[in-house]
Amino acid sequence: MATTLKVGDKAPEFSGTIESGETVSLSDYKGKKLILFFYPKDNTPGCTAEACNLRDNYSELKNAGFELLGVSPDSERKHQNFIKKFSLPFPLLADTEQETLQAYGVWGPKKFMGRSYIGVHRTTFVIDEDGVIEAVIDKVKTKDHTAQILEVLESENAG
Repeated sequence: MATTLKVGDKAPEFSGTIESGETVSLSDYKGKKLILFFYPKDNTPGCTAEACNLRDNYSELKNAGFELLGVSPDSERKHQNFIKKFSLPFPLLADTEQETLQAYGVWGPKKFMGRSYIGVHRTTFVIDEDGVIEAVIDKVKTKDHTAQILEVLESENAG
């Protein structure tokens, strides 16, 4: 099951704590462009590749006017370790109750190596200054995610 949210939809409001214990919500990003990326788990190969790709291209994304916020069901403490280990320059939301994951429709049944379980569908939303979804990427290229985001936005804006 993938998200039912699509381009042009109003992004669901969310609120939660980031690794520092501070509360952040969608309204904090009003007037800014936000890359909201949902990923399954800190310190796993795909998630690390994705986070590091965004880290390596962070200044390019910031220069293009983007803020970044990662979301996973991991705890604040796990996020602190992940950020420290890989020098991530952006905050990570600890969605331990899966409220934000469910609001965005990225929490649900998955299959991995023949096993079924409930987890996070790796998905990235780009939200514009007015809180409207500008892009939804559900086939994330973890090692080249920044280029993928910029390409999707270019094709959206060209259309």
